[in-house]
Amino acid sequence: MSGANRIAGKGRLTPAKTARFSYDGRTLTALEGDSVASALLANGIHLAARSFKYHRPRGILTSGPEEPNALFDISRDAGRSTPNVRGPMQEVYDGLIVKSQNRWPSLAFDIGGVNNLFSPFFAAGFYYKTFMWPKAAWHKIYEPRIRAAAGLGVAPKEADPDHYANRFAHCDVLVAGGGAAGIAAALAAAETGASVIIADERAEFGGALYFDNGVTIDGQEGFAWAQAMTARLAAMPNVRVLPRTTVFGYYAQNFIGLVERVTDHVANPDRHAPRERLWQVRAKRVILATGAIERHMVFDGNDRPGIMLASAARTYLNHYGVAVGAKVGVYTAHDSAYEAAFDLKAAGVQIPAIVDARDKPGEAVLAKARSLGINVMTGHAVVSTGGKLRISSMKVARKGMRSGEKIVVDALIVSSGWTPSVHLFSQSRGKLSFDVENQRFLPGTYAQDCLSVGACNGTNSIAATIEEALGAGELMARAAGAEGASALSINATQAFEWTGGMAGAGEGAGPESTSAKAFVDFQHDVCAKDIRLAVQEGMHSIEHIKRFTTNGMATDQGKLSNVHGLAIAAEALGKAIPEVGLTTFRAPYTPVTFGAIVNHARGPLFDPARKTPMHQWSEDHGAMFEDVGIWKRAWFYPKPGEDMHQAVNRECKTVRTVAGVFDASTLGKIEVVGPDAATFMNLLYTNSWDTLKPGRCRYGIMLREDGFVYDDGVVGRLAEDRFHVTTTTGGAPRVMHHMEDYLQTEFPHLKVWLTSTTEQWAVIAVQGPKAREIIEPLVEGIDMSPEAFPHMSVAEGKIAGVPTRLFRMTFAGELGYEVNVPADYGQAVWEAIWARAEPMGACAYGTEAMHVLRAEKGYIIVGLDTDGTVTPDDAGLGWAVGKKKADFVGIRGLKRPDLVAEGRKQLVGLRTKDPKDVLEEGAQIVDNPNQPIPMKMLGHVTSSYWSENCGHSIAMALVAGGKSKMGQTLYVPMADRVIAVEVCDAVFYDKDGGRING
Repeated sequence: MSGANRIAGKGRLTPAKTARFSYDGRTLTALEGDSVASALLANGIHLAARSFKYHRPRGILTSGPEEPNALFDISRDAGRSTPNVRGPMQEVYDGLIVKSQNRWPSLAFDIGGVNNLFSPFFAAGFYYKTFMWPKAAWHKIYEPRIRAAAGLGVAPKEADPDHYANRFAHCDVLVAGGGAAGIAAALAAAETGASVIIADERAEFGGALYFDNGVTIDGQEGFAWAQAMTARLAAMPNVRVLPRTTVFGYYAQNFIGLVERVTDHVANPDRHAPRERLWQVRAKRVILATGAIERHMVFDGNDRPGIMLASAARTYLNHYGVAVGAKVGVYTAHDSAYEAAFDLKAAGVQIPAIVDARDKPGEAVLAKARSLGINVMTGHAVVSTGGKLRISSMKVARKGMRSGEKIVVDALIVSSGWTPSVHLFSQSRGKLSFDVENQRFLPGTYAQDCLSVGACNGTNSIAATIEEALGAGELMARAAGAEGASALSINATQAFEWTGGMAGAGEGAGPESTSAKAFVDFQHDVCAKDIRLAVQEGMHSIEHIKRFTTNGMATDQGKLSNVHGLAIAAEALGKAIPEVGLTTFRAPYTPVTFGAIVNHARGPLFDPARKTPMHQWSEDHGAMFEDVGIWKRAWFYPKPGEDMHQAVNRECKTVRTVAGVFDASTLGKIEVVGPDAATFMNLLYTNSWDTLKPGRCRYGIMLREDGFVYDDGVVGRLAEDRFHVTTTTGGAPRVMHHMEDYLQTEFPHLKVWLTSTTEQWAVIAVQGPKAREIIEPLVEGIDMSPEAFPHMSVAEGKIAGVPTRLFRMTFAGELGYEVNVPADYGQAVWEAIWARAEPMGACAYGTEAMHVLRAEKGYIIVGLDTDGTVTPDDAGLGWAVGKKKADFVGIRGLKRPDLVAEGRKQLVGLRTKDPKDVLEEGAQIVDNPNQPIPMKMLGHVTSSYWSENCGHSIAMALVAGGKSKMGQTLYVPMADRVIAVEVCDAVFYDKDGGRING
């Protein structure tokens, strides 16, 4: 037996099995199966935390995931420290280290408690009003100190030594919640043969059966039935049972996020086992059996340690065998608190009084209370409490009166009713309806293939809950395609039917009680008067009230405070609660660790580098690399003694005079295949594709709906029903997504299949006057003559004995080829080409030379020379828009008046007056450098380089009315001087394009 407050013969834990842990340096003993919260209560400890703003003493309030107060720093050693762990959810094990948070130097004596003395000055909106002046002080004084004080826990500084796992799964039916409703629904679904996943956040399934010992199911005590049925489910081959697993997010198309705590309850975990496992599940149907959350009572002094929810006191007694006090008062507006009083009374705990805010409680519970000799004070309210680090008394008055009776207690349990847990339903984009009679929101209009059952659906009795769940389980399984039958019949009874409930502030915490500290949100110290002040200050939207007061913005996301806050706001606004509305429920349902979300993506895998098949060759030949997206690309190839500029200048000259070999494997590549491939291409691109003959290529522009350039690339038609599409390196994933999105949503009637082949092909670009001479002897099955294989052609054959798709195309403005070969053969073919190129004086060149070469020819790079507001005409690509095309994505956007208006920014070239001046990319352009600041900006430099081939600097820029400014002088203000530039054509080299034809 362990702990002064353990009650012999109560609870479900085994007294012989103990575990030792430390709390703020003090060694304590618990029983195996204890939570940190139950173990502290067993040892007579109610003080668990300090509140965020006022540093008020706070105790354990709940027994579940909604806990706002008892948040601890949990560790088993220095490297495994996790802040803000909810005490009721953390299981105790040998060697567990528990530390309280947000206090100094100790929990009992906290210097931060001085904030409570100044609480009248720290009302809602204090920060917004106080730290506005002087303006310069925000960044230098206020912000650093506020950020230092923010937060409850302290993030560990050591690297996380644990690892995390990730699983993807599909199922017919996913059941969120392992209470009676969830178990019954899972059983019914599983009996049909459907594949089922059932998950619950607790270590054992049971839900409300943890505390409600008045429930009998199929002749068994409720919790025992839950364990037997859980074992039955676990033994079924089509069911996966996931305890200690939070269903934290409900996303589009029944995509569900879960986090399973795998080893956080184990003293000596297997080092190969993950600490947590992230499950990403696609379910055909979802059943929400998430239960309901008990609400506290809002009254002056309702936050003292020793005050907790009635269901929590009942859980600690009936499951853990722990009495929350020796003399426990009850304050309620709901029948369920009576059952907690009955259980405590039967365990030998004194119940000085049940204070009921209602005039007429349920007759059955009232009669039972009186038969047990419990003093029931109906139509009364607790108007204040006494005590410092733990409650010592409650002041009770008849409604409408302030004077009353002081009753000595060492704990107070409260209940104002139950709030259905509709968080996941709301995340699914379902719309809620308001139950006026019971003052609660319930699932209303469904947006996805799910059903809510049990308490989260407003179903009160256990018999009705199980009947509803059995029907839902079979219905959803059949809707998912299961064909078996479920003949389950489960009989359930309960001791009492519950009635009652209220929302909002209680007696003594109304608008007239301006000094009452009646807390709505415990973690953020939001009182009823703060919400009224927000309304008084002009906040009429519930979302504005939430942000002004921070009500519901703590780690519990308002699970306890939300409905009370709505009710108080509605009262202050003179509206009904549904008119005020409801704040947004966002994922995660309860906090999820960064480790679980980040998973393997840390260290080298945080930003994994993608390498081309020729990466090792480039590395062996001294290449310097740059990151382009997540690709490592050869930037330039310096020779001994060369700096970057010298190497790039040499590479550019060599390409123009001999040839260069370039690794273009990172280009996005998409295969568009099917009978309607040309029709699809016509709709996605601005120009026409049905006129393109097999074996030929065409440059294409892709727009967004608004008419702005989205991507570009060369497309080769391999056959009547097959296109090889290239995209920009960084654009490959989004272009694939863009095309797939339109295929599935706008053009699903087209018979087209899309396949990303970026990694399938290694691409070797050979550019320059000797390009044909270099590769021709290696090519088989393709006529390489200029007549048979002109510019913008594509053919399939072999090169160096390897199958190839050979494109004749260029991004350098020279005779050029792009050799596509299977990625596994990329380096071998590269080496074969290099063996011919090197003796001829060719070079390998990198991305920097590629940028200079393409800029010399005025070729754009989408995302560099465009900024998301550029049309094809702005970029000088109006010729690529089919004038006779009736429809394509973006055609209506292009017709908007603003997109054809004069004065739009257009892409032009810039030549500096001093040929040696190289502009900075991104630099602004003005027409008068002497104008007052702020200057009127005409545009900005998009690309700028020194061109060794031209003998002067070159630049491209987006300039307002650029085409009309040819020959004009503009100015580019730099950090140390102003550079004069002349607006010119964007093509600086080989304007007639003759070099392309070799």
